[in-house]
Amino acid sequence: MLTPQPLPPLAPARPHVVTSPHGDRIDEYYWLRDDDPRAKRPEVMAHLEAENRYTEAMLAPLAPLQAQLVAEMRSRIQDDDSTPPVYDHGWWVWREYAAGAEYPRLLRQRGGPERPDAKAPRELMLDQPARAAGQAYYRVGGWAVSPDGRRLAWAEDTGGRRIHTLRFKDLASGRMLPDEVPGVLEDLAWANDSRTLFYIRQDPVTLQSGPVWRHRLGTPAAEDVLVYEEPDKSLFVGLARSASERYVLIELHGTDTTETRAVPADAPTAPARVVLARRPGVRHSADHRGRRWFIRTNEEALDFRLVSAPEGAPEVRSLWRTVVPARAQATLEGFALFERGIAVQERVDADTRVRLLGPGGGRVLGAGAGHTVELGEHRDARAAHLRYTVTSMVRPKATHDLHLASGRTLLRKVQPVPGYEPALYATERFWAPARDGLRIPVTLAWRPDRARRDGSAPLLVIGYGSYGLSYDPEFSSPRVSLLDRGFVLAIAHVRGGAELGEAWYEAGRLMHKQNTFNDFVDATRSLVQAGWGDAARVFASGGSAGGLLMGAVANQAGGLYRAIVAKVPFVDVVTTMLDESIPLTANEWEQWGDPREAAAYACMLAYSPYDNLAAQDYPAMLVTTGLWDAQVQYFEPAKYVARLRARKTDARPVLLHVNMEAGHGGASGRFQILAEEARDKAFLLDQAGLAPRS
Repeated sequence: MLTPQPLPPLAPARPHVVTSPHGDRIDEYYWLRDDDPRAKRPEVMAHLEAENRYTEAMLAPLAPLQAQLVAEMRSRIQDDDSTPPVYDHGWWVWREYAAGAEYPRLLRQRGGPERPDAKAPRELMLDQPARAAGQAYYRVGGWAVSPDGRRLAWAEDTGGRRIHTLRFKDLASGRMLPDEVPGVLEDLAWANDSRTLFYIRQDPVTLQSGPVWRHRLGTPAAEDVLVYEEPDKSLFVGLARSASERYVLIELHGTDTTETRAVPADAPTAPARVVLARRPGVRHSADHRGRRWFIRTNEEALDFRLVSAPEGAPEVRSLWRTVVPARAQATLEGFALFERGIAVQERVDADTRVRLLGPGGGRVLGAGAGHTVELGEHRDARAAHLRYTVTSMVRPKATHDLHLASGRTLLRKVQPVPGYEPALYATERFWAPARDGLRIPVTLAWRPDRARRDGSAPLLVIGYGSYGLSYDPEFSSPRVSLLDRGFVLAIAHVRGGAELGEAWYEAGRLMHKQNTFNDFVDATRSLVQAGWGDAARVFASGGSAGGLLMGAVANQAGGLYRAIVAKVPFVDVVTTMLDESIPLTANEWEQWGDPREAAAYACMLAYSPYDNLAAQDYPAMLVTTGLWDAQVQYFEPAKYVARLRARKTDARPVLLHVNMEAGHGGASGRFQILAEEARDKAFLLDQAGLAPRS
């Protein structure tokens, strides 16, 4: 096992008073916070660099194993991979990796809705490897081709903080256009004139949202025009083009309300008019086809329904027509409009499926318990195919196209995983009893010839449980390295996600957040009792809001776990939610609660991982963060590790790794990320007693 040598960095305690209407708290590590978006204070950087050196030294004996893991993971990635082409307004578009490239190139080929024209030349739209050259971090946040097919707009981030620069290219000549707009978010939408582009200018404080502007090609960014600015900073802003291509949609959405506005795509200077106004407690998504609006809404439907409304009167409920009614035990998660039909994505009993609407219920595309079936990429309502994907924890993603006219299904591609034999692995749905009598779905994966259900296998339990986001079982090539070494992997679909519908989500947020943590602990105990894991070798992992889950579980039931990996964890709940200057705070009061209110303050304080660190034993911990994280600021994990070390009573290691060049998602390249995956998995293997040490 790892030994606590050398000594970890000692962060000096400097008491700072965090005030609130309901009492003051002392934060002795508040000094680690620095909000400067360009550079941090020397003393902060010195401490973070010391943490990285300590983690590197502690993991040094595992260097051969990490190198072996990187090699294994690298061998399971096909060098010259590409995505299946998708139809987009007279072109088929795809992303393609050259051998050894970290980033893909974006290409296209002319063709009709049925298929590409095999005789047409391939055209390079965006050379990401060339754009990324010399950059420590590079990510294309969003891209859009103009309706006439002649110009490409994209937003690129070279810092990891979602601060993108909007750029343009003339696709006919291959020439970069001089237009450039800094400080934008990912969403882009062209007007039909192919000269006007709508974008979202990033709010300098919240970073996650901002006002909608429009840019006219050939004019300076300083002359761009404000289209709409939302005064309620708790709402996120999104942009899209309608399926009919007649509207640019401005989507304002929060936890409990939504509003849709629209600008005519043929009249981009027209005002953004309300299609569906916000109502308290009502959430919707809207799209347009023909002369009707199609609306997915939770109005009079807890798990959503789909209706259509006349183009000129979308707000008149008496004129709504039901397309998919509200149903018990079935959640409507999304929909896609085609000229030849409508497809919906549904969830039943924790499993997703896609349904092409039609007589008798239409065509249902499912794959059974423990599989994830999702609507695929669609860029043009005139497409001849409905694209959907199928995957599981042990089944690489398969992309299918259902031909809308004939009903034939075509397998476009199965994600290539060199050396991987799916038949060697198994997956299963397990239902764990919760302490309040409900059942928690858990998806398991293991390799039967390496792990048995006899209480001898190391068990890794993974969870998230927030925002109504379901942690669906999907294939992860890096996890194969754990399965091959005898691990059983389990995804606990805890409350706070929406695996069992909106009620499952509501039961794990705000004043009910403790259910999320209870579910994870109950699922873990049930798995061990059922023989799925060795009680002495149980591990847990989660990231972001799943990192909050890890922190709460470590405080409340740490004795169940040998070690925990907490990635970019949200652990300082109360202090963050009290400070509107921190990105995401105002947006998330409806998720966690507004701590300016006494009841919400008390609820959050009762589970906040940072506030509840105690003089007790803890599992071994590996905590990660990114210096430029725009979602969970780096100082939360850094403070957490400092306080945890100062208070815990055991000698188990607590390691912090800070990616100095990235943000919330870690390294940006497809091979660069492998070093992070190998580090995390080497740590787990070592704690499980399965790691050779140098």
